[in-house]
Amino acid sequence: MQLDDLRIFVATVEARNFTAAANRLQLSKQFVSRRVMALEASLGVRLLVRNTRKLAVTDLGNDFYERAKRILADVADAEQAMSSRRADPRGLLRLSAPMSFGTVHLSPLIADFMRANPDVRVDMDLSDRVVDVVGEGFDMALRIGTLADSTLIAQKLAEIRMVACCSPGYAAGHRLPAAPADLARHSCLLYGQEGRTGWEFVVDGSRQTFEVHGPLRANNGEMIRDAAMAGLGIALLPEFIVAASLGSGKLIEVLDGFVAPPLALYAVYPQHREGAVTIRAFTQFLRQRFARGLGL
Repeated sequence: MQLDDLRIFVATVEARNFTAAANRLQLSKQFVSRRVMALEASLGVRLLVRNTRKLAVTDLGNDFYERAKRILADVADAEQAMSSRRADPRGLLRLSAPMSFGTVHLSPLIADFMRANPDVRVDMDLSDRVVDVVGEGFDMALRIGTLADSTLIAQKLAEIRMVACCSPGYAAGHRLPAAPADLARHSCLLYGQEGRTGWEFVVDGSRQTFEVHGPLRANNGEMIRDAAMAGLGIALLPEFIVAASLGSGKLIEVLDGFVAPPLALYAVYPQHREGAVTIRAFTQFLRQRFARGLGL
């Protein structure tokens, strides 16, 4: 029996099907199913009852699930206790971050951090999905925007300016909005959750939400940026995604006199990792580097 098998079994019980568990763990459904079957074989008991729609947990399975969670928690606590006693950052640091932000900002920073801390190894997962930090065994995740309620510890690292922009071609063919209310008459390109209830701007000192519509919604900012450069409409994107395009003239800012509330960048990590030397060192490193700005 391996710890990874316990993590897979716990994730499967909580997801109630192999597909959802596999997606959470970023493993194949077949691998997850095989590992659970191997676990049952090694224990000599039936932990799950399979059917075509979902899994049911047997009584023995429920008992083993609770014990497995305690074992994983104890292992995490032991790792944290040993880590907190070390003076220097060392060991494996498992990180999750959004794809575009990771490629633009984290790539050089990770290299700098590892050069300064040669005993640290990094396992980086770049994805726009919201990972289960505890269930998937991450030490830390970087998240942008409003955080959902959770038991994770969150530290704000920086603020990211939002930029409304379009291509020069779109600007030439349309009367650009003079105020956020004019966006209702434009083709707007919607990034992630932004735009589901509208775009926010500060007007007369207060935050107001304005209805927007458009032909494209995507959870990847680079796709929205490229669509804006192609002339498909107006986008509201984090500055780090559009900075180069603005600098080259492929995009131009609109609504210059109005500010969209910035997005917050957070480091989130499990409570049992709060005292870990490597977590503290990496969080402090990011805060210092991001204090220089996130635009260009």
